[in-house]
Amino acid sequence: MSRVVVVNAGSASLKVSVLDDDDVVTDSLELDHWDGNPDHRDLAAFLRERGNGAVVGHRVVHGGGRFTGPVLVDEAVLAEIVALTDLAPLHQPRAVAAINAARRILPGVPAVACFDTAFHATLPPAAARYALPADWNDRFGLRRYGFHGLSHAYAARRAAELLCRELSDLRIVSCHLGGGASLAAVMHGVSVDTTMGFTPLEGLVMATRSGSVDPGLLVWLLQHGGLSIDDLSARLERSSGLAGLADLPDGSGDMRDVRAAADRGSATAQLAIEVYVHRLRREIAAMAAAMSGLDAVVFTGGIGEHHPRVRAEAAAGLGFLGISIDSARNGATTDAEIGNPAAAVRTLVITAREDAEIARQARGVIA
Repeated sequence: MSRVVVVNAGSASLKVSVLDDDDVVTDSLELDHWDGNPDHRDLAAFLRERGNGAVVGHRVVHGGGRFTGPVLVDEAVLAEIVALTDLAPLHQPRAVAAINAARRILPGVPAVACFDTAFHATLPPAAARYALPADWNDRFGLRRYGFHGLSHAYAARRAAELLCRELSDLRIVSCHLGGGASLAAVMHGVSVDTTMGFTPLEGLVMATRSGSVDPGLLVWLLQHGGLSIDDLSARLERSSGLAGLADLPDGSGDMRDVRAAADRGSATAQLAIEVYVHRLRREIAAMAAAMSGLDAVVFTGGIGEHHPRVRAEAAAGLGFLGISIDSARNGATTDAEIGNPAAAVRTLVITAREDAEIARQARGVIA
């Protein structure tokens, strides 16, 4: 069985794709506003018409410490996924709703859950552990989980293919830059460090998320700023990052809008880009340090693929690592090498294909 129906449930949207045995998308359904209703007419019709005889692969954001690889879904597995909702309150319920919908519409078709956190289960203790009281770490299961693992796994594997190298021979920094953003240090095919942590708030500056902030600052805001916990959480998630820095009239954190505003002379938008690039550049270097060197950098995700100026600005401060982007080649937006041919480190742009990684994992479970 090689045909896979990939179900990717976002916090408010749903995308369902059918991939053939060459990972070509032969059909798809996108619901921009899906409320989690398993009886949605278009979803039910799509699955009934295209799901029989296939395996269904589901993207699940959080696998906690329990799920370190893809798993066939049964009632016990589903209950454990539900139990992790407090770690991903926006995404986990929608993933569960999508799993329930597919299982009900296609009761005889195997369902496989593929976890964004699983790729980072290989982080060594020094990278995964927070310097917090031992009883907290043990009682609450605190650790750096990392996210975007499906994207990082695909990007690293595809980079090795494009470079005609074995993945096991490479040290890669994978840069997933979208509305959410994270880096992964992929050493010999294994994640050994990443920028996101216990939640997707840690790490890089993102569209509306703050990225890493001094925890003492947050405590100060709660104690002296008159903010409630709910206020603090909402602002960190939805009005920080590029949106907070640029402070555009419409509140946008979309890099396209921020760049356009900067080009029109907005000082706050220009500063937003500079902060974004500074953090990106710093964390790329940190990921390289985690591997004691670097062979390739990969840009993927909406910003990574479609904003050559961000790539060039990030690389401009990384020449000491051997990174150099060729301005003529940097216009590429899909699966291409964009580095200077003479550079010690190879630089690529790769189309994000979480669907292909989910399909690969799903096939592996039922093989």
